[in-house]
Amino acid sequence: MTVNINDLTITTPVPVSSTNPVALEVSGAVAIAEFPSVVEVLSDGSVQFSAPTKGASSKSTHRTRCEWSEATNWTLGSAPEHWNRQEMKLTKVNAAQKVVISQMHVRGDDSPPIKVFWNKGNITLGFRTTYNQTTPVNSTVLKGVPLGAKFNVNIHVMADGKVTVTAECNGASGSSGTLQLDDTWDSHLFEFHGGVYNQIDYTDATPADDGSICIISSLSLIHS
Repeated sequence: MTVNINDLTITTPVPVSSTNPVALEVSGAVAIAEFPSVVEVLSDGSVQFSAPTKGASSKSTHRTRCEWSEATNWTLGSAPEHWNRQEMKLTKVNAAQKVVISQMHVRGDDSPPIKVFWNKGNITLGFRTTYNQTTPVNSTVLKGVPLGAKFNVNIHVMADGKVTVTAECNGASGSSGTLQLDDTWDSHLFEFHGGVYNQIDYTDATPADDGSICIISSLSLIHS
């Protein structure tokens, strides 16, 4: 299945310029055309995202990513249901063995309501019930997702703030159960993310070959 990321925004591990070390953001179409070392369409139509641990990062972190995000923001009440469905596999993971693979992010804040991780072979979740909640509540969605195995990860959000995160791999499935966002989120703008976001800080001593790579074989983003 061909994965179309042309109109999505890609945050790359590539710097804006030789004098500006902040991570470059471009459209999917530009990323594919100009930065095949980090975003590459494979022969079967799937898309490979590569994020070396040592690279360009956002202003607020020392963590690199190669991550897609929706170019258009939305509110909970803008549609009855919001879906982020990814089929993917990780072919390489950083030394910390932890990477963000899917998110529901909030505009203008660095504390998203939903952050989904591949964490040492398990799919785990960080969930914030309340806007600007300092510490997310962590849980495990699915155990036993090995490197190289294809898996599905889905975020389902309802207009009333009900959230379910599910994952499936090799015939086994897991769910967060129904979680509830409170009304402090109602006026905020969101976008879904996916790909690889390293959960390890780079330093001068970080090996050049450390990093994470995923291949996304199916991607569906629906608001209806």
